[in-house]
Amino acid sequence: QVQLVESGGGLVQAGGSLRLSCAASGRTFSGYAMAWFRQAPGKERAFVAAMTWNGGSTFVAASVEGRFTISRDNAKNTVYLQMNTLKPEDAAVYYCAARTAIVSTYPVSYNYWGQGTQVTVSS
Repeated sequence: QVQLVESGGGLVQAGGSLRLSCAASGRTFSGYAMAWFRQAPGKERAFVAAMTWNGGSTFVAASVEGRFTISRDNAKNTVYLQMNTLKPEDAAVYYCAARTAIVSTYPVSYNYWGQGTQVTVSS
């Protein structure tokens, strides 16, 4: 079992930045592919970014490419999502997720989820 706890959400003006953190506990963190998803009201949960277990490869959604960066620190059991140049359409609940297999962009592929952290972007 892996427990995930997100933090770092909040209210920011358009054009601003936030860094989300996801702290993992439980089994060996370094063996898991990690991802961030987001869900806005009335919409399905959508892929944002993902990273392989060793950080060797990263993947980001086209809608956030060039603005968002995923990273991880296996020594701290933490994965991050740096979000720059935020737009009102980035507002959502952001979820951290983990899986033991290869990286996936599909939410149903992930075994473990955090509780989510709210990001609000004012225009």
